[in-house]
Amino acid sequence: MSDYPVISWTEGDEERSARWRSESGVAPPRRVVVADDRMTADAAYRLACEGTAILWRGDFQNARQLLQALARRAESKPARKSRQATAADAAPAAAFHRHRLAQSQRARTLGMLLLPFAADHSIPLRRAPDVGAACTEAYGPAAEPYVASLRELLGMIGAHEWRKKGVDIPALGERIHPHYGVFAPVRSEYLGLVAAAPLPAALSAQNLAFDIGTGTGVLAAILARRGIARIVATDNEPRALACARENIDRLKLAACVDVVAADLFPPGQAPLVLCNPPWVPARPSSPLEQAIFDPESRMLRGFVAGLAAHLAPGGEGWLLLSDFAEHLGLRTRAELLALFDAAGLKVVERTDVKPQHPRVADVADPLHGARAAELTSLWRLAAA
Repeated sequence: MSDYPVISWTEGDEERSARWRSESGVAPPRRVVVADDRMTADAAYRLACEGTAILWRGDFQNARQLLQALARRAESKPARKSRQATAADAAPAAAFHRHRLAQSQRARTLGMLLLPFAADHSIPLRRAPDVGAACTEAYGPAAEPYVASLRELLGMIGAHEWRKKGVDIPALGERIHPHYGVFAPVRSEYLGLVAAAPLPAALSAQNLAFDIGTGTGVLAAILARRGIARIVATDNEPRALACARENIDRLKLAACVDVVAADLFPPGQAPLVLCNPPWVPARPSSPLEQAIFDPESRMLRGFVAGLAAHLAPGGEGWLLLSDFAEHLGLRTRAELLALFDAAGLKVVERTDVKPQHPRVADVADPLHGARAAELTSLWRLAAA
C-alpha cells in the first residue's frame, strides 16, 4: 500500500496518520477532525462544506444516520441563481453541466465523513458490520490500516450485494453478476435489441463475432446463446476482464467466448462486430464513471473509425447508442452520421427502443426533458 497517499490528523494531542483509500480518485482531505456521537448534523455539515473531513470514532450506525442527515441538508440547500438568466442558461447542455456540478459538489460534501479501517478491512467501531468481502472485492487485500469515506464504503457494499444476487437479463433467461466498478446492465430494453436483430448472412461462412468493450460480458453471452460459435470479447479494464470471464464461466459459455485484453479491436476480421460505448460525451469525474461518460466520444469515434477494417466481407457492425446526448445538446445526429460517412460506413437498419427506467417519469429530475425524449438505438452498419 506504499503507493497510496497518507492522511494525517491530531487526536488526543497526538499526531496520527494512515493510508488514504479512494476508488473514485478523490485526493486526501487537507484538514481532518475527529468526532463521535456527540457531533450534531448541523456542525458536521458546516465542516464538510468548508472542506474539513470528519474521522468518525463513534457508533457505526450513528455514522450512517449522520450521513443521511448530511444528504438531506445537501439536497435542501437552495441553488444559487444569477441576477440575469440568459437563453444559454436554459439550454439542455447548460442544465446538464449544472446538474453534473451539483452532483460533484454533493459527492464532495458527503465524502467528508470518514471511517477507520484495520489491515484486514474490519472497522474498529461499535456495531460495525463485517465489510471484509465488499472491501476486498473493491480494494483487494490491505497490508496496513487505512481511512476511507463512509459514502464510498456504502457504494462498495451495494456493489457487493449486486454481485451476489446478480441482475436478471430477460434476453438471456439468466443473471449477470457485475463486479465493483463494472457497469451493471440494469437497462434490459437495449439488450433485447441485440437478442432480436437479424444476424448477418456472412456468419454462415465464418461463425465469429467481436464484442468490443465487453464489460460484464452480457452482450457476448447473448450472442453465444443466439448460436454464434465463437465470440472474442475485448476490454482494457482489468476489473471488466475479470468480471466478464467469471460471468462467461458461470453461464458455461467459455467454450465459445474468449475474453481478451485489447484496446477496442482484436486482430483480424469478423462478420459481426458489436460495441456498446459510453453514451454521454463528457468527462467522468471518477474512474468509476468511465462506462457512462466518454470525453469527446473517444470510444465511439475509435470504434466507428476502425470498424470497416475489422469487418469480414458482407459483415455488419452493430452499434448500441442512446440519443440522450443529442437531447442534451452534447452531440448532434448530423455529427454521428458524419462519423459513419467519414469511416466509409452505411446504415443498413436502425432499431429503436424507449427506456423503461423510473427516471423517465420523474418530472423532478433536472434532466427530465432529455430522459423523456430518449431513444436507444441499434445501428446496423456495413462497409459502404
